[in-house]
Amino acid sequence: MIESTPGGVILTIRVVPRASKPGIAGMRDGALLVRLNAPPVEGAANSELIEVIADVLDVPRRSVTIVSGERSRLKRVSVSGINHQDAARALL
Repeated sequence: MIESTPGGVILTIRVVPRASKPGIAGMRDGALLVRLNAPPVEGAANSELIEVIADVLDVPRRSVTIVSGERSRLKRVSVSGINHQDAARALL
């Protein structure tokens, strides 16, 4: 779920679009479960995902990048400027 990289971490995330309340909702199938208000249309859910992750980890939005799964519910997200321990503490 959280992999260390030289400049930060990579998160494996499963998103639930069109949820009533956005935020981190635990774990599912080895991935962090993130609920989003936005629908999966025209990148709205991806933008909200970046915002939610940046807020939870207290990093700038520019530090959060979707590495893979841009059109999928299962995504890999890179976060620079944070270490594994701080990410795990904030997310779990």
